[in-house]
Amino acid sequence: MISIMSCSLFLKVILQSCFVVIFLYAPSFTQAATTLSGNETDHLALLAIKAQITLDPLGLMSSWNDSLHFCNWRGIICGNLHQRVINLNLSHYGLVGSLSPQIGNMSFLRGISLEQNYFYGEIPQEIGRLDRLKYINFSNNSFSGEIPANLSGCSSLLMLRLGFNKLTGRIPYQLGSLQKLERVQLHYNNLNGSVPDSLGNISSVRSLSLSVNNFEGSIPDALGRLKTLNFLGLGLNKLSGMIPPSIFNLSSLIVFTLPYNQLHGTLPSDLGLALPNLRVLNIGHNFFSGPLPVSISNASNLLELDIDTSNFTKVTIDFGGLPNLWSLALSSNPLGKGEADDLSFIDSLTICRNLRLLDLSNSHFGGVIPDSIGNLSTQLFLLKLGGNQLSGSIPTVIENLLNLAELTMEKNYLSGTIPSVLGNLKMLQRLDLSENKLSGLIPSSLGNITQLFDFHLQKNQIMGSIPSSFGNLKYLQNLDLSQNLLSGTIPKEVMGLSSLTISLNLAQNQLTGPLPPEPQNLMNLGYLDVSENKLYGQIPSSLGSCVTLEKLHMQGNFFEGAIPPSFSSLRGLRDMDLSRNNLSGQIPQFLKRLALISLNLSFNHFEGEVPREGAFLNATAISLSGNKRLCGGIPQLQLPRCVANRSKNGKTSLGVKLMIALLTPLLVLVFVMSILVINRLRKTNRQSSLASSMSSKQELLLMVSYRNLHKATGGFSSANLIGAGSFGSVYRGILDPNETVVAVKVLFMRERKTLKSFMAECEILKNIRHRNLVKILTACSSVDFQGNDFKALVYEFMPNGTLESWLHPFPRTNGIDEDLKILSFHQRLNIAIDVAAALNYLHYQCHKPIVHCDLKPSNVLLDNDMTAHVGDFGLARFIEEAINPSHRNESSSVGLKGTVGYAAPEYGMGSKPSMKGDVYSYGILLLEMFTGKRPTDDMFNDGLDLHNFVKTALPDQISEVVDPLFVTGGEGDEEETGHLENRTWGQIKKDQMQESLIAILRIGIACSVESVNERKNVKDVLTELQNVRRIFLGSGRN
Repeated sequence: MISIMSCSLFLKVILQSCFVVIFLYAPSFTQAATTLSGNETDHLALLAIKAQITLDPLGLMSSWNDSLHFCNWRGIICGNLHQRVINLNLSHYGLVGSLSPQIGNMSFLRGISLEQNYFYGEIPQEIGRLDRLKYINFSNNSFSGEIPANLSGCSSLLMLRLGFNKLTGRIPYQLGSLQKLERVQLHYNNLNGSVPDSLGNISSVRSLSLSVNNFEGSIPDALGRLKTLNFLGLGLNKLSGMIPPSIFNLSSLIVFTLPYNQLHGTLPSDLGLALPNLRVLNIGHNFFSGPLPVSISNASNLLELDIDTSNFTKVTIDFGGLPNLWSLALSSNPLGKGEADDLSFIDSLTICRNLRLLDLSNSHFGGVIPDSIGNLSTQLFLLKLGGNQLSGSIPTVIENLLNLAELTMEKNYLSGTIPSVLGNLKMLQRLDLSENKLSGLIPSSLGNITQLFDFHLQKNQIMGSIPSSFGNLKYLQNLDLSQNLLSGTIPKEVMGLSSLTISLNLAQNQLTGPLPPEPQNLMNLGYLDVSENKLYGQIPSSLGSCVTLEKLHMQGNFFEGAIPPSFSSLRGLRDMDLSRNNLSGQIPQFLKRLALISLNLSFNHFEGEVPREGAFLNATAISLSGNKRLCGGIPQLQLPRCVANRSKNGKTSLGVKLMIALLTPLLVLVFVMSILVINRLRKTNRQSSLASSMSSKQELLLMVSYRNLHKATGGFSSANLIGAGSFGSVYRGILDPNETVVAVKVLFMRERKTLKSFMAECEILKNIRHRNLVKILTACSSVDFQGNDFKALVYEFMPNGTLESWLHPFPRTNGIDEDLKILSFHQRLNIAIDVAAALNYLHYQCHKPIVHCDLKPSNVLLDNDMTAHVGDFGLARFIEEAINPSHRNESSSVGLKGTVGYAAPEYGMGSKPSMKGDVYSYGILLLEMFTGKRPTDDMFNDGLDLHNFVKTALPDQISEVVDPLFVTGGEGDEEETGHLENRTWGQIKKDQMQESLIAILRIGIACSVESVNERKNVKDVLTELQNVRRIFLGSGRN
C-alpha cells in the first residue's frame, strides 16, 4: 500500500515538474518550431529558384546542394538570429531562366539583386508579399510583361531598379503608396501610357529615372511635391504639353533632363533662382520657345546647359554668373535676329574659365564675330559658329584659343582672306570655312596645323594655287576645296598624302596640267573628285592602287587615252564618272566584274563592243551616249549591232577547231587530276597545321566537329550570341562530355582575309601561355550542314564579358545615366596592370616577340575574379615577320592595322607593326578606362583628341576629365553592388586616389604621344603601374 502511494506521489511530482517546464519554456519550443518551419520554407524556395535556371555558366548553383546549409550557398546571406535568408544577390553571374514565384515565400528577405543576368518572363506577383524588402535590383535583364501592381505590398522598399529590361504596360499607380522609396529607376524599357500622378506621393524619393520609354501625355503636376528630388530623367519619350510650374519649385534638383520629347512652352523667368543647385539642364530637341531666363545666371553651380534644337528666341543671360560652366549648346534655335549685336553675350562668357564646348551653330546670329571671342577660356576645344548670318572677316584673335580642336564657321557670309594666324592653332583637328565669301589665297601657314584631319573650304572664292605645304598634314583624312577659283597644278604633295581616307574633292576649279602620278599613296581613299577642271593627259595607272575607292569622278576635263588596265583592281568602286573627256579605245571587259551601281562614260571616243554583264545589264545604271563608235550591249541601250570579224583563212580556222577538239579531253583530264591532288594536299596541310596549332596539354580534344559546336551553341542561336567583330561572331556554348562552358568564335568565311586571321591566331596562340592571355582550347576546320567552309576557335569562357561592356554598357544619351554600374578604382587599376603584363609577355618574354596590333577594350576579357585576359590575335604578327621586306606589300594592301581610334597614327601611313604601336593602343585604352570616353566618342567625332583632352586637364583640372560616374559613384548602392565608389570629388581630393589618378593618366599620355620614339616601353609602364598600386594600397584603401 505504501509503495503504491509512493509511486503515485512520485508520478505526480514528475508530471508537475514537466508541466512547469512546459509552461516556462513553451515560447522557446514554439520559436524553435517556427524557425525550423521557416528554414524549410526558405530552403524549398531556393530550390525552386534553382530549378528554373536553365543556364549557369559560372557554376553558381553547384554550391546549392544538401552538403551545405543553404545559408552557406553562394549568393545567400542569412540573419544570425533566425537563420532566415535576408539577402539574395545573384548579380553578374550570366544566369538564364525565369524567376520562381516561390521567392515570395522568403518572408525575411530585405534585398534581391539579379542585375546583369538573362532572366526573362514576368516579375512574380508574389514578391508583393515581402513586407521587409528594402532593395529590388532587376536591372539589365530581359524581364517582360507589366510591373506587378502589388509591389505596393513591399512597404519597406527603399530602392526599385528595373532599368534596361523589356517591361511593357503602364506604371502601376499603386507604387505611389511606397512612402519610403528613395530611388525609382525604370529607364530603357517599353513602358507606355502616362506618368501616374501617384508618383508625387513618394515624398522621400531622390531619384526618378523614366528615360527611354514610350510615355505620352503631360508631365504630372504632382511631381512638384517631391521636395527631396535630386535627379529627374524623362528624356527620349513622347511627352507633350508644358513643364508644370510645380517642377520649378524643386529647389533640391541637381540633374534635370528632358531631351527628345514634344514639350513646349516657355521657361519661368525665375528658373535660376528656383533651382539654385542645378548642375545639368538638358532640355534640347523639344519645342520650347521664348527667351532664355536671365535668372539662369543665378544657378552658379551649372556645368552643362543644353537647349539645342528648340525655338528659344533670345539670349539675355549674364554668363559671368556661371563660372563653372563647362558646356553650352544653344544650336538650332532662332536666338538671333541677324543684327550686329547678336553675339554680344560672348563678352560675359569670357568669365567662364572652364568652358570647353561652345555650340552656337544654326541660330540666326548676325553681325560680326566680336574680338572678345579671343578672350574665351584657353581650355576651349570646340567652337561652332556655322549656319548663321555672320559677316565681316575672321578675327585674328582666334589664335589665342590655342587648345581649339574644332572650329566650324561654315554657311555664313564671312568675307576677306583666311587669316594666316590660323596656322598657329596647332591642336586644331577640324576646320570648316565652307560656303562663305572668302577670297584671296590659301595661307601656306595652314600646313603647320599638323593635327588637322578634316578641312572644308568648298564654295568660296579662293584663288591661287593649292599650297604644297599641305603635304605636312600627315593626319588629314578629308580635304574639300571644291567650287572655288583655284588654278595651277595639283601639288604632288597633296596627291601623295597617304592619310587621306575619306575624301579628296578638288572639283569645279580651274586646275590645269596632268594628274600627278602619286595616287598610289591614296590606297585608303574612299572618294576622289577632280571633275570640272582643265586637267589633261592620260589617267595615271597608279590610280589602280586606290583599292578602297568607292567613288571616282573625273568628268569635264581633257583626259585622253584608254581606261588604265590597273582599274581592274578597284574592287570597291561603286560610282565612276569619266564623261566629257577625250578618252578612247574599247570599254574594258573587267568593268563588268566591278560592283558598279553608276557608270558614266558618255561623250568620249570609245569604240567597239559593249559588255553584257555586271553593271552593263542595267541600262539605268550606265550612260554611254556621245560615243558614236560603240556597238552591241543589251537591247535597251539601242546601240547598233557589232559586225563579226570573219577569218580570212578557212583552213587555219578549221585547223584551230580540230586542235581544240583534240586537246580539250586531255586538258579536262589534267584539270580533274590537279583538283584531286590539290584537295588531298589541302586536307593534309589543314590537319597538320591545325594539329600543330593546338597544344597537346589542352583539356579538351584537339579538334571538335561542326556538329559538336552546333549542338553546344544551340544551333548558333542568337540567344547565345555574346559578341561580334570584323572577322566573326562569338557564341556561348556548353561542350560535351564535361559540359564545359566555352566561347566559340565563328569566322565569317565570306572574307578572304578570314583564313589568314584564323591561321594567324592559331600560330600565335599555340605556344604562348600567360595568366593574362585568353586560353584557346581547340579549333574546328570543317564544313557546315550545307557544305560551306566552316572555321571556329574555341576559348575559355569569360563570364564577366569584355572590358568594353563594363566601361560602356549602354549609350549615355542624356549626359548622365545614374543607373550605370562602373568598375571601382582598384578594379580598373588591376585590369590596367593585367593588360600591361600581357603586353610585356608578348613583347619581351616570348621566343619570338609578338605585336598584338588591335588592342582595345572589346579585346580584353574578364574572368570570374575580374582578372583581365587579352584576346583576339587575328591581326597579331611576329616582329620578324612584320619587318620582313617580303611582307611589306601585303601589309600595305590590307591597309590600317587595328581599329580606328586605337591604332597608332603611323599605321595609317603604312608603317610596319611595332611594339610602340601596341604601346600607343595601350595608352588610349588606359585613358579610356579612367575617363569613360572612347577615342571615337561623339564629342571627338569632329576633331577632339582623347590624348590632348586629358593632357590639357592635368593636373589641376583632373576632376573634369575623369568619368563623372566614376568620381561621384552611387549613393546607397554599396550594400547591393559592392563596386561603386561612394565618394564625391571633394572626398577623393583628400586621399591618395587623386595622386594615383594623376599618375595613371600621365602614363596614358606618355604612351599615346604622336612621336613613336617618345613613347614608353611596356616594361616601364608595368613597373610604374605596380608602384601606383603599391602606394594606393599603402594608403589603406582597397
